[in-house]
Amino acid sequence: MNNFESRLRAAGMSAGESAAKGVLLEKLTRRLREMRGGADEHTCAFFVPGRIEVLGKHTDYAGGRSIVCAMERGICLVVAARADAQVHMLDWERKSEAQIALDAEEKTARGDWSEYAAVVARRFSRDFPGARMGADIVFASDLPRAAGMSSSSALIIGIFMALAEANSLAQSESYRAHIRSREDLAGYLAAVESGAEFAAFSGGRGVGTLGGSEDHVAILCSRAGFLKQYSYCPVRLEREIPAPKDFTFVIGSSGVKADKTGNALLAYNRISLAARKILDLWRSATGRSDGSLADALLANVDALERLRRIVSESGDAEFPSELLLKRFDQFVEESIAVVPAAAESFARMDLTAIGALVDRSQYLAEKMLGNQTAETIELARSARALGAAAASAFGAGFGGSVWALVSTSGAEGFRDKWAARYREKFPERVDASKFFITGAGPGLTQMEVASSA
Repeated sequence: MNNFESRLRAAGMSAGESAAKGVLLEKLTRRLREMRGGADEHTCAFFVPGRIEVLGKHTDYAGGRSIVCAMERGICLVVAARADAQVHMLDWERKSEAQIALDAEEKTARGDWSEYAAVVARRFSRDFPGARMGADIVFASDLPRAAGMSSSSALIIGIFMALAEANSLAQSESYRAHIRSREDLAGYLAAVESGAEFAAFSGGRGVGTLGGSEDHVAILCSRAGFLKQYSYCPVRLEREIPAPKDFTFVIGSSGVKADKTGNALLAYNRISLAARKILDLWRSATGRSDGSLADALLANVDALERLRRIVSESGDAEFPSELLLKRFDQFVEESIAVVPAAAESFARMDLTAIGALVDRSQYLAEKMLGNQTAETIELARSARALGAAAASAFGAGFGGSVWALVSTSGAEGFRDKWAARYREKFPERVDASKFFITGAGPGLTQMEVASSA
């Protein structure tokens, strides 16, 4: 057992997954040393997980609630500091490289993962101008790309953590003044991705998505073996619940890519903008300055009915009242009713109640959000038909993945039957679809790299 495997096991990762990550991180370390001519000083490693949004579809950026956990798949990354302000990155699996300047004006138009590196480099340089050491980074991922598991957010977080480590950023005055916890860091990195402002740090150009901080919170703040209920804007931990004993998650990735810098961007942003439009209507009608839709609903005892009336009486060519009412009703039921009730049901291990509440969330996504595809609808329904205690699509939608909660002892058999049923119905997705088992894993984990001497 190498140091990487030992550290991940200690963080709560399962034996099989920690062993696989340990082997991979050893390979990445060797490649990093080759890239640096054998030098291995100032080297460290990170595991950055993907995440499961158990419940809370499109609620975070409107100040709502969600239940999340990390998965045991993610990005493995090794980093060593450079003496100059260059960031040299290698995607080990794809043999793809990028050279990014640590510069507030850094640009890229390659249309690939290097865009995320450029976003981080620009914001890092502007927010922390005294941190001028670049890094050599080698990474690999076992997450399906653009599958709703936050692979893009995980990459952004990994790059930032690599640069933060290279520059001892956590010791700097500006960092410590505004980022005091992992939840704060999650909020900041969500702002990096979306281009929003955070505390004293002004906004800028992100990746183009108008999203929230749920993904970043799940990646940074998860605890192995637990689900966490958060509310957002600002980030607040409301409840931590043990993951169901003797049950695990089986993930079905549909093979329909939901790339938030590509095909899914406009559709994703339209759902976000609809929530923003509802808040704008409320502010205009009341003269209030509530910061989120969730805050508006807490304004007084009549806020919900008044807000619904304001929305129903609105008229907008781009956002008709019928569309906004669906968006409003989905947010209210998901955030105020479904998420807290599901958290309580998970705490009681009431599988019947969990299944019914998750089914309701899936229905709301299909009929009110309108962000599901035939593939994700089929995956959710077939999982239930095959005996899953609960199943739901997760992530931005418009493709992506579905989770199913099944008994640990029957997980492999369920996975195989689920995959076969899906691929029989959608033969065109055979090559792109992926099915795997994962527990509720640890959040971001930093590891030491043993010297080569």
